[in-house]
Parts: sequence; structure tokens; C-alpha cells
Amino acid sequence: MFPAAVLLLSLAADPPKLPPTPPGESMIEAYFRGKVREIAADPLKGITTKAEWEQRRPELRKQFLGMMGLDPLPERTKLNAKVTGTAEGEGFVVEKLVFESRPGLFVTANVYSPKRAKGGGPDKFPAILYVCGHGNVVEDKVSYGSKVSYQYHPAWFAAHGYVCIILDTLQLGEIPGEHHGTYKLNQWWWQSYGYTPGGVELWNAIRALDYLETRPDVDAKKIGVTGRSGGGATSWWILAADDRPVCFAPVAGIADLYAHVCEGQTDRLRKGVIAGHCDCMFMVNGHRWDFPLVAALAAPRPLLLGNSDADDIFPVDGYRRLAKPVAKVYEWYDAADKFQLLETKGPHKDTPELRVGINKWMNRWLKGDTKTDVEDDLPPKLTPKQLKVLDKTPDGAINPDMPGVVCKPVTIDIPDNAKKWWPKKREELLKELTKTSFAAWPEKPTEVAPDLVSDVTAGGVRVRTYSFESEPGITLQLQLATTGTSAKGVKVTVADKAPVVLTPTDDVAVAVVFPRGVGPARWAEPGSVNETQIRRRFPLIGQTLEGGRVWDVRRAVRVLTVLAKDTPIELAGEGTAAGIALYASLFEPGVTALSLTDLPTGFRHPSSPAYLGAARILDHPHAVAMAASEKSVNLTVSNAADAAAWDWAVRLQKQTGGTAIDIRRQVK
Repeated sequence: MFPAAVLLLSLAADPPKLPPTPPGESMIEAYFRGKVREIAADPLKGITTKAEWEQRRPELRKQFLGMMGLDPLPERTKLNAKVTGTAEGEGFVVEKLVFESRPGLFVTANVYSPKRAKGGGPDKFPAILYVCGHGNVVEDKVSYGSKVSYQYHPAWFAAHGYVCIILDTLQLGEIPGEHHGTYKLNQWWWQSYGYTPGGVELWNAIRALDYLETRPDVDAKKIGVTGRSGGGATSWWILAADDRPVCFAPVAGIADLYAHVCEGQTDRLRKGVIAGHCDCMFMVNGHRWDFPLVAALAAPRPLLLGNSDADDIFPVDGYRRLAKPVAKVYEWYDAADKFQLLETKGPHKDTPELRVGINKWMNRWLKGDTKTDVEDDLPPKLTPKQLKVLDKTPDGAINPDMPGVVCKPVTIDIPDNAKKWWPKKREELLKELTKTSFAAWPEKPTEVAPDLVSDVTAGGVRVRTYSFESEPGITLQLQLATTGTSAKGVKVTVADKAPVVLTPTDDVAVAVVFPRGVGPARWAEPGSVNETQIRRRFPLIGQTLEGGRVWDVRRAVRVLTVLAKDTPIELAGEGTAAGIALYASLFEPGVTALSLTDLPTGFRHPSSPAYLGAARILDHPHAVAMAASEKSVNLTVSNAADAAAWDWAVRLQKQTGGTAIDIRRQVK
């Protein structure tokens, strides 16, 4: 069935095993490797039979849609589909189409259909949804979209008896949007909102399926999906989210979690596997899935996984390991022949062998044709101008600021019976944060056992440095300074840099905790490409960097309860560290006071910590009110606007009789 230079791998063979731990790896590398091994050990989430799979499949789809930012699904509003012109190719006709997947989100596309004499040929054709990768064509500063680069795919399909719609991507389309929020723009608030542009690409594709169903020349029961690279990833999202397509052929769009997170950590940190992908390539992995679970949601529909054997951003071992658990699900359905792994020679490139393999796969499952000899007979290309859909950007287009449009701050109305309502509401918010934002925290943490690293006394001040294990693989330091008298409390600063000057008094001891990635545990230069690529790995293991740092502070508080029993603890921090101290205090009753300087006023604030999905639950003023229900809160702000940002918390505390919130202007 497949041409020369193509390997159709036997899925019965044992897949490659996860590599052994390399010598001399850093703490953060070892940590990621350990977390990924935990997830990879159970890629099907404990499911072992077809009956269990079918019972849990609806739940898994709901989880998946949530991780794509699509639970609940947006309203299926009017598509307002419009054909702005046509073009003719060799054996096909192209309609230049634009539709709105949601109000103001314009999707530019080309629809290729077979050229036929009037009244000739079948009434309905099988259809292909082709989703583009990253291949925009720009000439004279005019964007023609990625559909120009990938035109040979829909042209071949149309010339051989299919209707094929090819979609521009959000970022690399005629109306440029954004895929690079965390990749290079430091928009870490995407993580707080659970936002991924992959979810936008998925929704656009779902609406394209809606459109195909309206066409009189399309057999809606015979729709296939394919795409490569970024379009390969979108193909995987579609198969996991929508039951309407009957077969799939994603190319170079998936690998297992180990490949994405751990490959290239040491020698290629700047350009390793995850660094080769923008944000559309990933779900926000709050449920801690390995990627075989995504692929398995296609079963038992025909699925061809295509890839080249020298692809440096979809490593061969990564997709071979992924295939084995997926094949098991297909076996439950007695459909082993419907899942195939097509491996060709070559780099990350659209090769003739891959194209022929895709086309044969579609012929087999959409036409029942296994005999026709398929060749890579590509029609002549059309020019970018022939394929352009729009003369200008439509009024009201939200494409350029899609994240800002869909990521709105949470509002919580204070009812008249606030005093009775708030304790229950506060508990609900804490539970939701625990389940959604901090689910990756250790379920059964060990008892803290601080080790004394150094003990130095100078100028009447004794400074002790302790190391402690925050969680397996993360060892941190805490410094405690005292004057020799019996202090009445400990003020703990959450550090965002090192060193920190410690100035205790006779009444108050002082301490500083260095969370992961800070001070002695620093793994990269702040703001560097290395730091960005490390930080992007955290959501793939089900948390954020700052979510881990909140846990670190919690553990430091526990250390101090061991070292200074029954001593009141105050947490302090500035900027991002203030946000970390605030959220740590919500889970530690031993903290009696907060002293926070320039606490970010909301998750969209440039200095705000990011917590996985937290911005869909609450915002920082709500967290301040939660803290003030149990402890004193002192906020030092830089201006009147920042002071006003806490009005909700102040108003609630007045109505409930909680601890007063002291807000002071900073003197500079």
C-alpha cells in the first residue's frame, strides 16, 4: 500500500523505552524527568478494557476540552460564510471563503472542489478538512496566509475527487493573531486563564466542519482530517474533540510527553523539543495527561500517524513510544488495521512519501479504494493573489487580540447577606484552587526535615542556613536570623532574587526563603531564553512555575514551625513574590500576618504570578479577602489606582467583620 522509502511500522513490536537518567543533570532537569516518568507510567489513566474506556470516554473528552479552554464550548453562532471570489486550477476550482467561528473571529480559507462539466459527476463528494501548519506567505508586507504554502494538498484532493477546505491559522493568516504569548512575549497570564491558541485553532476547525456539513456537494458522512506540523497538532485536537470526521492522517504533530519536556534539556535547552514549538502545539495539561490519551480518543476510527525519522522537533522515539498505548485501545475494538504508523526518511519536511501515504489512507477509508495507484502528481501552483480572500481586515475583527477578548477577569458579586455567604464561598474558592490550579502538589508530602548548612554569628546577629526538600527532586534553602533573645514572631520574606539583607530585632526574627529557580536554586539567568523554555515546561506537567513556588513557601513555613514552635509567622514579599506569599498563606494557618508590597492587582498585571486556570476562578482582590478572613493583611501600594484595586476586599471585610486590610502608600 505504501511507496518505497516508507516504513509502515509494526505496532506489535516493543516501543523504545524512556532513556536512563543522564549523569550530571541539574536539579530542574531531574525534577522534570521524574514528574514525566510519573505521568508516563500510566498513559491510559488506569483503563484496561474496552468497557472501562467507553465508560470514561465522555469524561476524558470533557477534560480534554477543558485543557483546550473550550469547556464549556462557545456558542455556535452564525458562521456568516461568504465567498469573495473564485480561481481555477488544473482539474479543480477554488472558492475564496471567509467565515466567523465566533462573532468577530474571522477565518480565511480556500475551498477546493473537483472541476466537472455541468450535470456531470457525483452529486456529493467525500471531503477533507486540511489544517495548516506554520507556513505563512508574505509579499510586500501583505499576508496571504499559510493556505498558500500548503495548497498542493487541497489541490491534489480536489483533482482526485474530494472537496477540501484548507484553513489559515490564527497567527499566520490573512488577519494575524498571536501564538507566541509564552514563547517570547512573557504573557504568562495565558497560563492563569488556561488559554492556549491551540483551542482557538480547534474551535475554528470545528466550525469548518459545521460549514462542510452545509455544502450540497459534500457527503457529510465521509469527512477526513489531515495536516502537518502545526496542522498535525490541530488534527490531533480535532480527533479528540469531534466525532464527525471518520478518518485522520496527522503528520509531524505529536510525540509523547517525555519527548516534549525532557528531550534537549541539557545540550539543546535553547532549541530543544519544546523550544521548537509555539503555544498552539500544547493543551494546558491540568489533568496531567500523556499524549497517547489524546490520540486514543480517535478509536476506532482510522488513524494514520505520519512522521519522518530525522525530525528534530518530533523525535522518532517520542512518536514510537506514543503509538503502543494507542494501538492497545484499537485492539480492544478489533480494529488494529485502522491505526498505522507511517515513518519516512527525512527531516521535518513535507516529503512526497508522506503525501502519498496520506492520500492512499484517505482513498482507502473515504472511498473504499485500495487499488488505485497513487502518485505525487501535484497540480501547478496558484499565485498568492489568486488565493487571497480579503481585500482588507473586516471591521470588528478580534483576531489580533483573541486572548484579551476571551480572557476576562472574574467578577464576584457581594450579596446582601455577605456575612453568612462568605465562609461558604471562601471554602468553595479554596477547593477549586486546590483541584484546578494546584492539583500537581504532592498528595502525601513527607515531614519536613531541615538540615543545618551553616551557622554564623556576627555583630550580634546569628544567621543559620537550612536546606530542606520541598518535594522529591526540589531541594531549597531558608535562612533564619536572630539576635539571641526570644523573639515574639518571625517575618519571612519570599525572595525573588539573592542576596537578601536580614535585619532582625529583639522582638522579631527574620527569615528568607529562596523558592525554586531563585538564589541558590537558580537554574537560568532571569529573562533569558533558557528561563522561558524551562517555565514553559511546567504546564505540561500540570502546574506553573509560581504554583510550585507557592508550595515551596508552604514547606518553608512548615520548616519554621519545626524550628520555632508556636511562634507567629508573617509572610512578606514584593511584586511577584507578594503574590506567591499571598496564595501560600491561604493554605497555611500558621501564617498570622501578611506584609505585601506592590502586590499585582490582577492576573493580567505584568508582575502577577501565574497559577494554572486560577483566573477563571477568582482574581487577586478575592484572594486578599480570603486571607484577611483569618490574618492581618498589610498592603503597600505605589499609587492611588493600585489602592483602589483592593476596594472589593475592603468592602467585603467591612460587611463580614473580618480582619481589617491596612493599605498604605509607599514612600519613595
